[in-house]
Amino acid sequence: MHQRVNILGTQVSSISSSDLLDAFKFAIQEKKLIQVAITPVNSILAAYKNPQVQNAYNTSDYVLCDGMPVKWAASFLNTPIIERITGLDLLPSLVAFAANESFTLFLLGASPGVGEKLKEVILQQYPNCKIVGIYVPPFMPVFDATENKKMLDAVNAAAPDIVLISLTAPKQDLWITENKSQLHPALYVGIGGAFEVMAGLAKRAPKWMHGAGLEWFYRLIQEPKRMYRRYLIEAPLFIPLVIKQKYTRK
Repeated sequence: MHQRVNILGTQVSSISSSDLLDAFKFAIQEKKLIQVAITPVNSILAAYKNPQVQNAYNTSDYVLCDGMPVKWAASFLNTPIIERITGLDLLPSLVAFAANESFTLFLLGASPGVGEKLKEVILQQYPNCKIVGIYVPPFMPVFDATENKKMLDAVNAAAPDIVLISLTAPKQDLWITENKSQLHPALYVGIGGAFEVMAGLAKRAPKWMHGAGLEWFYRLIQEPKRMYRRYLIEAPLFIPLVIKQKYTRK
């Protein structure tokens, strides 16, 4: 068990990267189904507005702190989080972990061609890494029964140890939650847009921006049309809501 921190009703995990990987190793060896969600500010706000999303996070085994504002909020609430663990950092760590432990990987989601490019990059770095499947569903706001069965069949036929899912949040987290009972026991990680970055198809902010909490600004500059609503309209709501949470606690 690990400590969790309540941020706007979402129970965010407080755990170190090393302890997390140790827990993953044990779960995979024990053939357990483990769900991992990665929650930046926009995910926590989505959960605050939507009970279904909040349930997906609060029934996940691990809900990781992705973003300095989430870490700052936890400290402001006097319940500090041990470590910020972003999807962009976790993906290469998981790939190295899988290669070192001889665990198999399945890549689910992202745009057509991204999974194949990521596989190529992974095998260049870790020639012994076992990637047992790639599946790219067509874009749908909600997967219909036919497509959902194709996704389940693809994953279950490959029987991987780790399934990395890039369907954007919270869609990827809802998909895991809704299909747990039909999925092969494995580690399921909603990894978001990290596929493109590790594959070299998108750039990450410079390191100095990470600690300063400015990665959002870099992404806004890179993709203003896609990101302006998230960062300039939705994200500013986070601060007053966290202040309200602190001062309305009983």
